[in-house]
Amino acid sequence: MTAHPGDFLRGLFHSDGCRFANRVTVRGRAYVYPRYMFVNESADIMGLCQWSLDLLGVDWRMSRRNALSVARRDAVATLDRHVGPKS
Repeated sequence: MTAHPGDFLRGLFHSDGCRFANRVTVRGRAYVYPRYMFVNESADIMGLCQWSLDLLGVDWRMSRRNALSVARRDAVATLDRHVGPKS
């Protein structure tokens, strides 16, 4: 896992995650940007996901106790390189 955190994350996001277009409106102006979400009830698995993202230098936030979000442009680009589309 330490040697290949991107491969590990690919498996996690393909099983319990998604990439989608997030739509928000700020002061009447609409914005759309890509975002990753990972949801899992296991604290151990969530911890491994966080650890792997840290190894790759990917910024993440917990939006709920069981949901992790990756929304910064450079972080999403890094995950795009490692995770790729679901097949």
